[in-house]
Amino acid sequence: MSLSNPSQVLLRNTELLTAQHPLFINLPEDGFIDRYLDTCQPQTISCFNTNFIDYQAINNKHQHNVRVKIPSVFSSVYSAEYHHDLVIIKFPKSKAELNFTLAMIAHCINNTSKIVFVGEKKGGIQSLAKITKDILKTCHKVDAARHCMVFLGSFKEKLLSEPFNIKQWFKVYEVSVAGINFKVASLPGVFSQTKLDIGTELLLNNLPEYINGQLLDFGCGAGVISCFIGKKFPSTKLSLLDVSALAIASAKESLTLNGLDGHVFPSNSLSNVHSHYDYVVSNPPFHQGLKTHYHASEAFLSGIKKHLNKGGIVSIVANSFLRYQPIMQANIGPTSIIAKAKGFSIYHVK
Repeated sequence: MSLSNPSQVLLRNTELLTAQHPLFINLPEDGFIDRYLDTCQPQTISCFNTNFIDYQAINNKHQHNVRVKIPSVFSSVYSAEYHHDLVIIKFPKSKAELNFTLAMIAHCINNTSKIVFVGEKKGGIQSLAKITKDILKTCHKVDAARHCMVFLGSFKEKLLSEPFNIKQWFKVYEVSVAGINFKVASLPGVFSQTKLDIGTELLLNNLPEYINGQLLDFGCGAGVISCFIGKKFPSTKLSLLDVSALAIASAKESLTLNGLDGHVFPSNSLSNVHSHYDYVVSNPPFHQGLKTHYHASEAFLSGIKKHLNKGGIVSIVANSFLRYQPIMQANIGPTSIIAKAKGFSIYHVK
Protein backbone atom coordinates (compact mmCIF):
# COMPACT_ATOMS: atom_id res chain seq x y z
CA MET A 1 0.00 0.00 0.00
CA SER A 2 1.33 3.45 -0.92
CA LEU A 3 1.84 6.04 1.76
CA SER A 4 -1.05 8.47 2.19
CA ASN A 5 -0.34 12.19 1.87
CA PRO A 6 -0.51 12.78 5.65
CA SER A 7 2.00 9.97 6.22
CA GLN A 8 4.35 11.37 3.60
CA VAL A 9 4.29 14.79 5.26
CA LEU A 10 4.93 13.23 8.67
CA LEU A 11 7.99 11.43 7.35
CA ARG A 12 9.42 14.75 6.14
CA ASN A 13 9.79 15.60 9.83
CA THR A 14 11.53 12.57 11.32
CA GLU A 15 13.60 14.73 13.70
CA LEU A 16 10.30 15.77 15.28
CA LEU A 17 9.06 12.17 15.53
CA THR A 18 12.00 10.57 17.32
CA ALA A 19 10.72 8.82 20.46
CA GLN A 20 11.09 5.64 22.49
CA HIS A 21 7.42 4.97 23.30
CA PRO A 22 5.19 6.73 20.78
CA LEU A 23 1.41 6.44 20.58
CA PHE A 24 -0.30 6.58 17.18
CA ILE A 25 -3.97 7.57 17.28
CA ASN A 26 -6.23 6.68 14.34
CA LEU A 27 -3.41 6.35 11.82
CA PRO A 28 -4.17 3.94 8.95
CA GLU A 29 -2.02 1.00 7.91
CA ASP A 30 -0.43 2.50 4.80
CA GLY A 31 3.22 1.61 5.37
CA PHE A 32 3.96 4.49 7.75
CA ILE A 33 4.68 2.19 10.71
CA ASP A 34 7.31 0.24 8.75
CA ARG A 35 9.00 3.43 7.62
CA TYR A 36 8.86 4.84 11.14
CA LEU A 37 10.49 1.70 12.56
CA ASP A 38 13.35 1.95 10.09
CA THR A 39 13.91 5.66 10.60
CA CYS A 40 13.24 6.32 14.29
CA GLN A 41 13.92 2.91 15.89
CA PRO A 42 11.59 3.18 18.91
CA GLN A 43 11.47 0.63 21.72
CA THR A 44 7.70 0.18 21.37
CA ILE A 45 4.85 1.60 19.31
CA SER A 46 1.30 1.73 20.67
CA CYS A 47 -1.53 2.02 18.15
CA PHE A 48 -5.03 3.14 19.11
CA ASN A 49 -7.85 3.12 16.57
CA THR A 50 -11.55 3.78 16.88
CA ASN A 51 -12.11 2.48 13.34
CA PHE A 52 -12.34 -1.31 13.25
CA ILE A 53 -10.99 -1.58 9.70
CA ASP A 54 -7.81 0.34 10.51
CA TYR A 55 -7.39 -1.60 13.74
CA GLN A 56 -7.67 -4.94 11.95
CA ALA A 57 -5.19 -3.92 9.26
CA ILE A 58 -2.58 -2.80 11.81
CA ASN A 59 -3.13 -5.74 14.13
CA ASN A 60 -3.01 -8.32 11.35
CA LYS A 61 0.26 -6.93 9.99
CA HIS A 62 2.14 -6.08 13.16
CA GLN A 63 0.91 -8.28 16.02
CA HIS A 64 3.84 -10.68 15.52
CA ASN A 65 6.47 -8.05 14.72
CA VAL A 66 9.81 -9.52 15.75
CA ARG A 67 11.66 -6.19 15.93
CA VAL A 68 9.43 -4.08 18.16
CA LYS A 69 6.38 -4.75 20.29
CA ILE A 70 3.39 -3.01 18.63
CA PRO A 71 0.24 -3.41 20.72
CA SER A 72 -2.88 -2.39 18.80
CA VAL A 73 -6.07 -1.33 20.57
CA PHE A 74 -9.62 -0.97 19.26
CA SER A 75 -11.74 0.81 21.83
CA SER A 76 -13.59 4.01 22.66
CA VAL A 77 -11.02 4.81 25.37
CA TYR A 78 -7.24 4.46 25.52
CA SER A 79 -5.40 3.84 28.78
CA ALA A 80 -1.75 3.22 29.64
CA GLU A 81 0.26 2.77 32.80
CA TYR A 82 3.23 4.81 31.55
CA HIS A 83 3.85 8.11 29.79
CA HIS A 84 4.26 8.33 26.03
CA ASP A 85 7.01 10.69 24.89
CA LEU A 86 5.27 11.24 21.54
CA VAL A 87 1.64 11.12 20.43
CA ILE A 88 0.67 11.42 16.75
CA ILE A 89 -3.00 12.18 16.18
CA LYS A 90 -4.77 12.08 12.83
CA PHE A 91 -7.08 15.09 12.71
CA PRO A 92 -10.62 13.68 12.94
CA LYS A 93 -13.55 14.33 10.63
CA SER A 94 -15.52 15.55 13.64
CA LYS A 95 -13.84 18.49 15.36
CA ALA A 96 -15.73 17.70 18.58
CA GLU A 97 -13.92 14.36 18.69
CA LEU A 98 -10.51 16.02 18.94
CA ASN A 99 -10.92 17.42 22.46
CA PHE A 100 -12.41 14.09 23.54
CA THR A 101 -9.24 12.40 22.28
CA LEU A 102 -6.95 14.89 24.02
CA ALA A 103 -8.77 14.54 27.33
CA MET A 104 -8.51 10.77 26.97
CA ILE A 105 -4.69 10.80 26.71
CA ALA A 106 -3.99 13.36 29.45
CA HIS A 107 -3.21 10.59 31.95
CA CYS A 108 -0.44 9.07 29.81
CA ILE A 109 1.64 12.09 28.81
CA ASN A 110 3.78 14.58 30.72
CA ASN A 111 5.15 18.07 30.19
CA THR A 112 7.91 16.79 27.89
CA SER A 113 5.62 14.76 25.63
CA LYS A 114 5.30 15.96 22.04
CA ILE A 115 1.76 16.04 20.60
CA VAL A 116 1.84 15.97 16.80
CA PHE A 117 -1.27 16.52 14.67
CA VAL A 118 -1.55 15.73 10.97
CA GLY A 119 -4.44 16.18 8.58
CA GLU A 120 -5.63 17.39 5.21
CA LYS A 121 -6.19 21.12 4.83
CA LYS A 122 -9.72 20.63 3.52
CA GLY A 123 -10.48 18.67 6.68
CA GLY A 124 -10.22 21.81 8.78
CA ILE A 125 -6.89 21.28 10.52
CA GLN A 126 -6.15 25.00 10.11
CA SER A 127 -8.57 25.61 12.98
CA LEU A 128 -6.61 23.34 15.33
CA ALA A 129 -5.33 26.08 17.66
CA LYS A 130 -8.82 27.54 18.08
CA ILE A 131 -10.42 24.16 18.74
CA THR A 132 -7.85 23.14 21.36
CA LYS A 133 -7.33 26.49 23.08
CA ASP A 134 -8.72 25.20 26.40
CA ILE A 135 -6.41 22.17 26.44
CA LEU A 136 -3.17 22.99 24.63
CA LYS A 137 -0.64 25.49 25.97
CA THR A 138 1.19 25.71 22.66
CA CYS A 139 0.14 24.80 19.13
CA HIS A 140 2.06 25.82 16.03
CA LYS A 141 2.43 24.66 12.44
CA VAL A 142 5.68 22.90 11.58
CA ASP A 143 5.07 21.79 8.00
CA ALA A 144 2.66 21.94 5.07
CA ALA A 145 2.82 19.89 1.89
CA ARG A 146 0.67 17.68 -0.33
CA HIS A 147 -2.45 19.57 0.81
CA CYS A 148 -1.69 18.50 4.39
CA MET A 149 -0.44 20.22 7.53
CA VAL A 150 1.54 19.13 10.59
CA PHE A 151 1.21 20.87 13.96
CA LEU A 152 3.12 20.46 17.22
CA GLY A 153 1.45 21.10 20.55
CA SER A 154 1.86 20.73 24.29
CA PHE A 155 -0.66 20.39 27.11
CA LYS A 156 -1.49 22.96 29.74
CA GLU A 157 0.24 21.56 32.80
CA LYS A 158 -2.83 21.76 35.02
CA LEU A 159 -4.58 19.27 32.72
CA LEU A 160 -1.83 16.65 32.71
CA SER A 161 -2.67 13.34 34.37
CA GLU A 162 -6.31 14.31 34.85
CA PRO A 163 -8.54 11.23 35.18
CA PHE A 164 -10.78 10.58 32.20
CA ASN A 165 -14.46 9.75 32.68
CA ILE A 166 -16.18 8.81 29.43
CA LYS A 167 -19.59 9.32 31.04
CA GLN A 168 -18.96 13.06 31.00
CA TRP A 169 -18.67 13.05 27.22
CA PHE A 170 -22.00 11.48 26.32
CA LYS A 171 -24.60 13.86 24.90
CA VAL A 172 -27.97 12.53 26.04
CA TYR A 173 -31.17 13.67 24.36
CA GLU A 174 -34.77 12.47 24.27
CA VAL A 175 -36.59 11.32 21.16
CA SER A 176 -40.33 11.09 20.61
CA VAL A 177 -41.39 9.58 17.30
CA ALA A 178 -44.42 7.54 16.20
CA GLY A 179 -45.70 7.49 19.78
CA ILE A 180 -42.50 6.02 21.23
CA ASN A 181 -40.32 7.93 23.69
CA PHE A 182 -36.71 6.98 24.39
CA LYS A 183 -33.27 8.40 25.19
CA VAL A 184 -30.14 8.47 23.05
CA ALA A 185 -26.56 8.77 24.32
CA SER A 186 -23.87 9.73 21.83
CA LEU A 187 -20.15 10.43 21.97
CA PRO A 188 -18.40 13.08 19.88
CA GLY A 189 -17.96 12.02 16.28
CA VAL A 190 -20.94 9.65 16.24
CA PHE A 191 -23.61 10.24 13.61
CA SER A 192 -26.64 12.21 14.83
CA GLN A 193 -24.92 13.16 18.07
CA THR A 194 -27.33 15.82 19.25
CA LYS A 195 -30.68 15.13 17.58
CA LEU A 196 -32.65 12.67 15.49
CA ASP A 197 -31.68 12.95 11.83
CA ILE A 198 -34.24 13.31 9.05
CA GLY A 199 -33.53 9.97 7.37
CA THR A 200 -33.81 7.90 10.52
CA GLU A 201 -37.02 9.68 11.53
CA LEU A 202 -38.52 8.83 8.14
CA LEU A 203 -37.50 5.19 8.57
CA LEU A 204 -38.96 4.93 12.08
CA ASN A 205 -42.27 6.30 10.81
CA ASN A 206 -42.41 3.69 8.05
CA LEU A 207 -41.46 0.43 9.75
CA PRO A 208 -43.79 -2.59 9.56
CA GLU A 209 -46.73 -2.69 11.97
CA TYR A 210 -45.15 -5.64 13.74
CA ILE A 211 -41.54 -6.81 14.16
CA ASN A 212 -40.50 -9.96 15.96
CA GLY A 213 -37.59 -12.38 16.19
CA GLN A 214 -33.92 -11.66 15.51
CA LEU A 215 -33.11 -8.14 14.33
CA LEU A 216 -29.85 -6.72 12.97
CA ASP A 217 -29.20 -2.97 13.04
CA PHE A 218 -26.42 -2.43 10.49
CA GLY A 219 -24.31 0.69 11.03
CA CYS A 220 -26.11 1.30 14.29
CA GLY A 221 -24.49 4.60 15.26
CA ALA A 222 -25.80 5.61 18.67
CA GLY A 223 -28.44 2.88 18.54
CA VAL A 224 -31.43 5.07 17.70
CA ILE A 225 -33.21 2.55 15.48
CA SER A 226 -32.69 -0.37 17.85
CA CYS A 227 -33.88 1.62 20.87
CA PHE A 228 -37.07 2.56 19.04
CA ILE A 229 -37.73 -1.02 17.95
CA GLY A 230 -36.80 -2.42 21.35
CA LYS A 231 -39.28 -0.10 23.06
CA LYS A 232 -42.08 -0.66 20.53
CA PHE A 233 -41.56 -4.40 20.03
CA PRO A 234 -40.14 -5.74 23.33
CA SER A 235 -39.97 -9.36 22.17
CA THR A 236 -37.44 -8.47 19.45
CA LYS A 237 -33.89 -9.72 20.02
CA LEU A 238 -31.53 -6.90 19.10
CA SER A 239 -28.11 -7.15 17.43
CA LEU A 240 -26.25 -3.96 16.55
CA LEU A 241 -23.03 -3.53 14.60
CA ASP A 242 -20.83 -0.62 13.61
CA VAL A 243 -17.27 -0.02 12.42
CA SER A 244 -16.72 2.72 15.03
CA ALA A 245 -15.75 2.04 18.65
CA LEU A 246 -17.32 5.38 19.60
CA ALA A 247 -20.60 4.32 18.02
CA ILE A 248 -20.48 0.95 19.77
CA ALA A 249 -19.95 2.61 23.15
CA SER A 250 -22.79 5.03 22.41
CA ALA A 251 -25.18 2.29 21.34
CA LYS A 252 -24.47 0.30 24.50
CA GLU A 253 -25.12 3.38 26.63
CA SER A 254 -28.36 4.12 24.76
CA LEU A 255 -29.60 0.58 25.32
CA THR A 256 -28.80 0.84 29.02
CA LEU A 257 -30.61 4.17 29.36
CA ASN A 258 -33.75 2.57 27.92
CA GLY A 259 -33.57 -0.65 29.91
CA LEU A 260 -32.90 -2.70 26.80
CA ASP A 261 -30.58 -5.62 26.06
CA GLY A 262 -28.73 -6.18 22.83
CA HIS A 263 -25.60 -7.68 21.29
CA VAL A 264 -23.42 -4.78 20.10
CA PHE A 265 -20.31 -5.68 18.13
CA PRO A 266 -17.77 -4.30 15.62
CA SER A 267 -17.70 -5.41 12.01
CA ASN A 268 -16.20 -4.41 8.68
CA SER A 269 -19.45 -4.51 6.74
CA LEU A 270 -20.57 -8.16 7.30
CA SER A 271 -17.14 -9.55 8.28
CA ASN A 272 -18.21 -10.42 11.84
CA VAL A 273 -21.82 -11.35 11.09
CA HIS A 274 -22.35 -15.08 11.66
CA SER A 275 -26.04 -15.31 12.63
CA HIS A 276 -29.34 -15.25 10.76
CA TYR A 277 -32.02 -12.61 11.16
CA ASP A 278 -35.71 -12.13 10.62
CA TYR A 279 -35.40 -8.40 10.13
CA VAL A 280 -32.50 -6.21 9.04
CA VAL A 281 -32.74 -2.46 9.29
CA SER A 282 -30.23 0.27 8.51
CA ASN A 283 -29.47 3.88 7.84
CA PRO A 284 -26.29 2.72 6.11
CA PRO A 285 -23.17 4.87 6.31
CA PHE A 286 -21.78 6.18 3.07
CA HIS A 287 -19.27 8.80 4.20
CA GLN A 288 -15.76 8.01 5.34
CA GLY A 289 -13.42 10.90 5.94
CA LEU A 290 -14.02 13.72 3.47
CA LYS A 291 -14.95 11.58 0.49
CA THR A 292 -18.07 9.63 -0.29
CA HIS A 293 -17.66 5.86 -0.10
CA TYR A 294 -20.30 3.20 -0.61
CA HIS A 295 -18.21 0.03 -0.42
CA ALA A 296 -19.30 -1.12 3.05
CA SER A 297 -22.97 -0.47 2.32
CA GLU A 298 -22.83 -2.14 -1.09
CA ALA A 299 -21.07 -5.15 0.41
CA PHE A 300 -23.75 -5.28 3.11
CA LEU A 301 -26.62 -5.20 0.59
CA SER A 302 -24.89 -7.69 -1.71
CA GLY A 303 -24.20 -10.21 1.06
CA ILE A 304 -27.03 -9.87 3.57
CA LYS A 305 -29.37 -12.40 1.93
CA LYS A 306 -27.36 -15.36 3.23
CA HIS A 307 -27.92 -14.03 6.76
CA LEU A 308 -31.72 -13.81 6.41
CA ASN A 309 -34.14 -16.38 7.77
CA LYS A 310 -36.95 -17.53 5.48
CA GLY A 311 -39.30 -14.62 4.98
CA GLY A 312 -36.67 -12.21 6.26
CA ILE A 313 -37.13 -8.50 5.64
CA VAL A 314 -34.64 -5.72 4.89
CA SER A 315 -35.57 -2.05 5.31
CA ILE A 316 -33.12 0.78 4.75
CA VAL A 317 -33.24 4.54 4.48
CA ALA A 318 -30.82 6.32 2.19
CA ASN A 319 -30.32 9.57 0.31
CA SER A 320 -32.46 9.28 -2.79
CA PHE A 321 -29.48 9.87 -5.11
CA LEU A 322 -27.82 6.64 -3.91
CA ARG A 323 -28.64 3.77 -6.25
CA TYR A 324 -29.25 1.10 -3.65
CA GLN A 325 -32.52 -0.22 -5.08
CA PRO A 326 -30.89 -2.01 -8.08
CA ILE A 327 -28.33 -3.61 -5.74
CA MET A 328 -31.09 -4.84 -3.41
CA GLN A 329 -33.17 -6.15 -6.30
CA ALA A 330 -30.24 -8.01 -7.80
CA ASN A 331 -29.04 -9.57 -4.55
CA ILE A 332 -32.08 -9.90 -2.27
CA GLY A 333 -35.34 -9.68 -4.21
CA PRO A 334 -38.04 -7.33 -5.55
CA THR A 335 -37.49 -4.03 -3.76
CA SER A 336 -40.08 -1.31 -3.35
CA ILE A 337 -39.82 2.33 -2.31
CA ILE A 338 -42.40 2.70 0.44
CA ALA A 339 -41.76 6.34 1.34
CA LYS A 340 -39.90 9.40 0.08
CA ALA A 341 -39.38 12.74 1.80
CA LYS A 342 -36.81 15.53 2.06
CA GLY A 343 -34.31 13.80 -0.20
CA PHE A 344 -34.53 10.37 1.47
CA SER A 345 -36.12 7.09 0.36
CA ILE A 346 -37.17 3.98 2.28
CA TYR A 347 -36.34 0.73 0.45
CA HIS A 348 -38.11 -2.44 1.55
CA VAL A 349 -37.59 -6.02 0.43
CA LYS A 350 -38.92 -9.35 1.73
